[in-house]
Amino acid sequence: MATRRPWRQLLDLSALSFPSSISDATSRIAQNVSHFFSNYTLIVLIILFLSLIYHPFSMIVFLIVFAGWYFLYFSRDEPVSVFNLAVLDDRAVAIGLGIITVVALILTHVWLNVFVSLVIGIALVCLHAAFRGTEDLVMDDQESPYGPMLSGGTAGPYAPV
Repeated sequence: MATRRPWRQLLDLSALSFPSSISDATSRIAQNVSHFFSNYTLIVLIILFLSLIYHPFSMIVFLIVFAGWYFLYFSRDEPVSVFNLAVLDDRAVAIGLGIITVVALILTHVWLNVFVSLVIGIALVCLHAAFRGTEDLVMDDQESPYGPMLSGGTAGPYAPV
């Protein structure tokens, strides 16, 4: 299953604080987007869905594409493999499904709704990610850019001290 985090952890009000600088804000955005990627994806999809309320045909197309999101991204337990040759990670699947979603909705002539809702969704995600502190996040070794060093692995051009 995609690494969806508990909503209580995402919406924890005690974890909200002002970033001390622009570099702190960008660092928080990078860490929070990495940690809450599936949650943020679902939030953007909900905003996109709500923008289609007055376009029933586009909403039907979105629900069909969302079935693909559900089966290929949100509910699977194993990685997606392409003809048993390559294994796709969660982000590649999300990017592919995102492109399919946007193209399918643009073909139903709601490109302005799609554009505005994506801008609003991405702005809300960045705003939340910038204000949510990262001190309480426990990242898996595979998620962390320092994973091999933390787990004692030998990957990388450095020597253990």
